[in-house]
Amino acid sequence: MSKDVIVIIGAGGIGVVIGRQQGFGKIVLLADFNEKTLDSAARSMREAGYTVEIQLVDVTSRDSVQKLAAKAAALGSVVQVVNTAGVSPNMASVEGVLKVDLYGAAVVFDEFGMVIAPNGAGLIISSMAGHMMPALPPEQDHALLHTPTEELLRLPFLQPDAIPNSVVAYMLAKRANHLRVQASAMTWGERGARVNSISPGIIVTPLALHELNSEIGDMYRAMVDASPAKRMAPPDEIAVAASYLLGPTAGFITGSDLLIDGGVIAAMKTGKLPAPN
Repeated sequence: MSKDVIVIIGAGGIGVVIGRQQGFGKIVLLADFNEKTLDSAARSMREAGYTVEIQLVDVTSRDSVQKLAAKAAALGSVVQVVNTAGVSPNMASVEGVLKVDLYGAAVVFDEFGMVIAPNGAGLIISSMAGHMMPALPPEQDHALLHTPTEELLRLPFLQPDAIPNSVVAYMLAKRANHLRVQASAMTWGERGARVNSISPGIIVTPLALHELNSEIGDMYRAMVDASPAKRMAPPDEIAVAASYLLGPTAGFITGSDLLIDGGVIAAMKTGKLPAPN
């Protein structure tokens, strides 16, 4: 009898918590770019009784993602795929952000759309940053939605000289995630599967702490102070929402984005908080 397989790409705080929420009694295929992070996360899950397989992956390499998808399919029935891989504006250049957060995300949608099981579900952890920009021109939305993945980074408006900084690159990448989810809902739907995104606000993970202690930390603290919730959130709150979107009771939800930000975007839209630029 085929085993059910859950793929978690990104062994950081959110990825591991979702893996623990979803993976007991199944095979968890845990993947990350960082071998030390991957080994540590796998060890902690195995010590808690989970069945965990691991594989290094670079989402910016189609060959690497293809190998991960092939391993997942060889292990059993790929019922859930969760992509949490990404870099922040403080960690990479404009080119680096676009390659990981935009192109890499699209590659994962492509490759796992070919192995996801009927009634399976996919999820990308995007960001509230995708909701921060003003509306893009219709032709740019159309291009982000329809351009073949291997041509995405050649789009004129995604060239480094057209993007002022890595913060804007990050917002564009996350907007693209939402649009590629819509496109992937159609291709995944041909296999009887669904795909959605979650756009978290400031979640208490090592990555968020790195940002809070960086030169853009004051911007993060201003977001928290202006939000109705006036707090950050633990990864567990994202895992609860992920469990719903990945599960059978969300069977009518595909191609959608769930914003979980404590009201930061509401504060921006109502003028209580200036949008980043």
